[in-house]
Amino acid sequence: MTRTRTIALTLIVVAAIAVGGYIAYDQVLRGDDVASLALPSSEPSADAGAGAPTLAPAASSSPGPSTAPTSDGSVAGDWMVGAGSVAGYRVREQLANLPAESDAVGRTENVSGSITVAADGDAAKLTAGTLTVDTTTIQSDESRRDNRLRNEGLQTAQYPTATFKVTQPVDVPAAALAGTASDVTLTGDLTLHGVTKSVQIPAKVQLADGKIQVAGSTTFPLSDFGITPPNVGGFILSISDEGTLECLVSFDKG
Repeated sequence: MTRTRTIALTLIVVAAIAVGGYIAYDQVLRGDDVASLALPSSEPSADAGAGAPTLAPAASSSPGPSTAPTSDGSVAGDWMVGAGSVAGYRVREQLANLPAESDAVGRTENVSGSITVAADGDAAKLTAGTLTVDTTTIQSDESRRDNRLRNEGLQTAQYPTATFKVTQPVDVPAAALAGTASDVTLTGDLTLHGVTKSVQIPAKVQLADGKIQVAGSTTFPLSDFGITPPNVGGFILSISDEGTLECLVSFDKG
């Protein structure tokens, strides 16, 4: 074998190892970050939903009667949290067996509460609302993490619920009532880990299939709520000092 051919084969082998190594890192070692909670699309594509969460009803792809919650089309009244609603946390962490950081994501469908909506011309106004999350039922992809959160971090054994109460009216634009996801800001009191603070949560809202659907999230220093990252020795090397709460809630007309 000539020296030139030997060098060429060596380069090919090195390239193959490099490509294989990147694929292994990208698919296995980097971790599998879970997509953030978001409103279902009102115009799903042919392959929509493949590998995506199915924790809330899909929005209607056509306007008209399917967006009306009642026979008279009025959104005014009380709305209750419906099936498929989900809430949870997201925090950046470094696992001992992975070379890069990834998101730890825990979620639960044990969400309850209600909102009150008043008509406001072609638009509407959310005048009151409360959400309660059963934190004891939050699960991630790692039972060791979940077990530690009972007595460390969120300390769910001591603080079994998290709540959010709207304290300022929220303007819901006409576009949202027509089925278009629209931006709103939810101002209210968030009680987490036994600490209550006023927060503003950026969110999106839409009326689809007779349901009011809301998706929102807020990121904050864990210390704001007296939370100390859990010490999962040997499993987690480090945990970010910031966390995110996120929710995707579907309300049914009461």
